[in-house]
Amino acid sequence: MIKLSALLITYNEVKHINDVVKNISFADEIIVVDSFSTDGTFKKLSALPNVTTIQRKFKNFADQRNFALQQATNDWVLFIDADERIPKKLKTEILQTINHPNDVAAFMVKRLFFFKNKRIRFSGFQTDTTYRLFKKDKVKYIEDKIVHEMPHIVGKSGLLKNTMLHYCFDSTAHYKSKMQHYANLKALELYNKGNKPNFYHFYIRPCFKFIMNYVLRLGFLDGKEGLNICYLSAYGVYYRYQELKKLID
Repeated sequence: MIKLSALLITYNEVKHINDVVKNISFADEIIVVDSFSTDGTFKKLSALPNVTTIQRKFKNFADQRNFALQQATNDWVLFIDADERIPKKLKTEILQTINHPNDVAAFMVKRLFFFKNKRIRFSGFQTDTTYRLFKKDKVKYIEDKIVHEMPHIVGKSGLLKNTMLHYCFDSTAHYKSKMQHYANLKALELYNKGNKPNFYHFYIRPCFKFIMNYVLRLGFLDGKEGLNICYLSAYGVYYRYQELKKLID
């Protein structure tokens, strides 16, 4: 049997940590890189058997993921976020995939999004896929892509058939805080590239983002949750350029 390393990066995930560790217990090793959580996450992790926990200051997502990759001792790596879950069918597919000879370096996974316990079927999330399973020596996250990080893949990519569950929104306030955190990092990324905001970025882009997700990508079919999500996604774009303006000023 080919061995598998499961990797997480965490910050204040006390609500999820027990469940996610239990969910990935099929991995041969579990490594968590925690960014000095203040809500008891680290204490819970320290009490869990068969989990290696490292505390490390957070610089950005790409940097933290690359550090976590370096800690893995097995050739195949499964990256998972604390608010994601792997159903039984996907678990079986993952184990079959790594134990079947193939020339694919990295596999993407489709995710199903949930607001609390309600499935979000539209609002821009219906086509979401992300890299989660790959050969350790074939992947490195692009350093200057510090938010919505992207891996550089050396070799072929594939797509797993089964889906992952993503419980990413506990509340409207939680999603707003996420949007602000991502916006701050994206603003820094744009600043490092020499970008300067203008009227288009402050007003046209946020409006387009809302119309795209709420109307064209059918967010209105997700009810009040869809309205909140699409509004806050647009707000995140506006907030990003406000933060970029502050960095320039």
